Amino acid sequence: MRIGERLQRAVRDAAIFNAEVQVAPACILWPDKERQWEAVIPDLQREMPELLALGRYEAGASRGPAIWLRCAIAGKAASHQRKDDVPAVLYLPGVSRQDLRAVEECPNHLKPLAELQYRGVIWSQVNAKDWTVLAFLKSDQGGLGLDVALDDGTKSALQLAARRLLEQEIDHLTGKHLDSTYFNELITGGDGPRDLLQWLDQGETFRASRGADEWQAFVQVCKSQFALDPEKDGPLTAAERLAGRQGPWRAAWDRFCEAPKRYPGIPDRIRQTRLPADMFADRGGWPQWNDELEASLRRDLEALSQVPPHAAREQIARLEQRHKGRRELPWAELGHSDLVKALEHLAVMASATNSTLAAGSAQDLAGGYLGGGWQADDSMLRALASVQRSEDLDPLTTAIRAIYLPWAEEAARHLQNVVETSGYPGGDYTTRSVQPHDKGDCVLFVDGLRSDLGKRLAALLADAGCQVQEQPRWVALPTVTATGKAAVAPVTAVLEGKDADSDFEPTLQETGQRLSGGSTLEKLLAEAGWQTLEDNDVGEGKGLAWSEYRAIDKEGHERGSGVAKQIDEKLWALRERALRLFDAGWAKLHVVTDHGWLLLPGGLPKVELPSVVVENKWGRCAALKPGAIANERVFPWYWNPARQFALADGIAVYRGGREYSHGGLSLQESLVLDLVVQPGKARSRGARISGCVWKGLRCAIAVEGDAAGMLADIRTQPGNPSSSVLASTKAVAEDGKVSVVVENDELEGEEAAIVLLDPSGQLLAQYPTVIGGGKA
Repeated sequence: MRIGERLQRAVRDAAIFNAEVQVAPACILWPDKERQWEAVIPDLQREMPELLALGRYEAGASRGPAIWLRCAIAGKAASHQRKDDVPAVLYLPGVSRQDLRAVEECPNHLKPLAELQYRGVIWSQVNAKDWTVLAFLKSDQGGLGLDVALDDGTKSALQLAARRLLEQEIDHLTGKHLDSTYFNELITGGDGPRDLLQWLDQGETFRASRGADEWQAFVQVCKSQFALDPEKDGPLTAAERLAGRQGPWRAAWDRFCEAPKRYPGIPDRIRQTRLPADMFADRGGWPQWNDELEASLRRDLEALSQVPPHAAREQIARLEQRHKGRRELPWAELGHSDLVKALEHLAVMASATNSTLAAGSAQDLAGGYLGGGWQADDSMLRALASVQRSEDLDPLTTAIRAIYLPWAEEAARHLQNVVETSGYPGGDYTTRSVQPHDKGDCVLFVDGLRSDLGKRLAALLADAGCQVQEQPRWVALPTVTATGKAAVAPVTAVLEGKDADSDFEPTLQETGQRLSGGSTLEKLLAEAGWQTLEDNDVGEGKGLAWSEYRAIDKEGHERGSGVAKQIDEKLWALRERALRLFDAGWAKLHVVTDHGWLLLPGGLPKVELPSVVVENKWGRCAALKPGAIANERVFPWYWNPARQFALADGIAVYRGGREYSHGGLSLQESLVLDLVVQPGKARSRGARISGCVWKGLRCAIAVEGDAAGMLADIRTQPGNPSSSVLASTKAVAEDGKVSVVVENDELEGEEAAIVLLDPSGQLLAQYPTVIGGGKA
């Protein structure tokens, strides 16, 4: 039972009488000399229509002067409909029991009520004193019998918290010692660190948004919890103590670190304070200290252009040891430490490129690259994705080029020498092996799924509970889509290469028609018994299917090194695509690609190729005119070994200014991973979200079915974990219930989805909602 409900019962119980010796009281008088209950009366009137208050008349407010109250209890007031079987309760602010008893001395404005003390009954304590808020809470004779402190601070805080107090459950307070801290936190919402951070973040706006009672309660909470008087000490003193993280301020700092983006004004507030004079003091709480170290790191990375690769790698390792602790500070999440976030991946790249791949056979090269060398390319993408500003991109580019360029160049030249003397391990169309497919197989063609991306995708699918096999493969040469896509399509038996073709595109054996445009391939697939699944189409899980995903290579050509920021999004889209295909009933998924690619921020090296000897020039390869003589390396075309193409040496390109390119011969372009994916254990479909109830920003979620141990989350994009609006997911209880809180009040009113996940993070169910309540 709530305190408010118990209060209503106590007031109404005052009218209980013995019908054998008494008549029913005309009303219940509620005197309140100190006006302690005045603030809660409007709330009580919503649940007690018989409650009338003494005061200035206001139509519809159940309030009026003494004469109006007399009319109301007599059923003569037009604005108040009285029920005969329910005695009216007359609340009398500023009036004591003694004021009514002294009839001769009773003020004129109260005289119409004086005689009601005889016809009615007074709600008072057993000692005939008026009920105060404190007395009602503490007394065990007609009150609640709670343990309440008696100091002045508690009495003051209790008075301010009266309205909030009525909503509290009595059982939750029984056995607790209630003091000023409890009542002040009740007013402010019970979260001192959060309110302190909001005040530091918002400044005067915070105070203006609070009522006088809430502000005073906040001041008292700060005094008791943080030994700070916001009115006297001010925000800069608070900011300095927050940065210092000592004593009780550690809790506030930890709260800030949990979600620093919720308090964007705090870094600038701390910047207004001075760094500790002691050079050995912990300065991690000051963003200006982090700014200084970030600038120092920027200069150190720029200086790597002047040192040999081995020295650059050693310096990166030293910088990582010096700076890595800053990634644990909130400044990293706020975007003030992008370089130190990139440095983590640079250190991986330095380690991966410390061992050369330029040795042995093609098989040795493949083993070295897939055994760890791929991490150099993966870490480059992750480093590039970490920075947002050009002032950070330039030194990062310098560092990448210092250690990656010579490593990749050396490996590519060695591979080209091996192929020139020993032949290409990927063979040509005459040596190809056609992979058999079973009913229920779906081939997912991903344009430009490089080996490192194949590793990432395999990990995402494995985390989703799938069984994944990685199958290394050397792609068709040259490494362009026109050649490579046809080589993995299940229609290769009807294709061949024309001698005169300069676009590296095969033709149909029967007609000589070039395989250009999706419609021709789709027609061939249909004739071979394959259905084509476009975009979000998942089919019915029967027969054989071909589906395409072309976004990665498209983004690479359009964005250059900017593609690094798109990789995670694209791979998550592929993960969701795969899971939806399994949900549709497909038994096995073959993820294949046409080629990989080279990436180097700042541009790949350029070599010249005279136009007079070229029929068609691509980024990394070119078709030579018949009989033309050039000094370039030449290699046989996959679809017609008699037809050769020119290849730029190392990782160079024929067209300058390109950061992203493919078509040549390198481990990054030519060695890929095909994935054979099968669904794991059947995903639970019995559990579903049956509904939710919002109370402010707290959401109570109900789940039906066997969902114990499942995880609940709220996301703005159901399939994207990074769009979560919660601090963390929360497990569903055995009774199918779970309650979560959205702490960012700026999201209130935004459309979102409640999602149900299995322990591996696999999406099981979703439910549309509006944060804070409302129709989705």
